[in-house]
Amino acid sequence: MPESFAGTKIPVMSAADIVTARRVARDLCERLGLGKADQTRLATAVSELARNVIQYACEGVCLIEDRSDSHTRRIRVQVEDRGPGIPDIPLAMTDGYSTSGGLGAGLPGTRRLVDEFQIESEPGHTRITIILRKPL
Repeated sequence: MPESFAGTKIPVMSAADIVTARRVARDLCERLGLGKADQTRLATAVSELARNVIQYACEGVCLIEDRSDSHTRRIRVQVEDRGPGIPDIPLAMTDGYSTSGGLGAGLPGTRRLVDEFQIESEPGHTRITIILRKPL
C-alpha cells in the first residue's frame, strides 16, 4: 500500500508564486521545529528552483511535503516543468555556468543548501527533487 504524505502543491507561473512557495517551505520547517537557519536554507532553495521554472519554462508546479518519520524530520520538495529541459546537467551543475548571463550559482548553490538533490531532465520535462532532513 502506498504511503500517504501531507503536501502542498503550488502552481508556479509568476513572481507571486515564488513568494508563496518560499512561505510554504518556511512555514513547514517552522511547524516541524527546524531552526531559522534551516528555514532560510530551504526557502532559498525553493525560491531558486521556482525562479528557474519561470525563467526557462514559464510555468510549472512545486510540491512541498512533510516526509518525516519517527527518527527524522524530512521535507521533500519536487519542482516540475514542461520547458525545454536541461541539455547538459553536469555543465549546469558547474559553479559559474549560466545560460542566462547570471552568476551561475543557482543549481549548484541549491545543491549545497539541501541534504539530497536530484535532477531528471529531457526536452519537455524537468523534475528537480530536494530534501532537507534533521534527525530527531
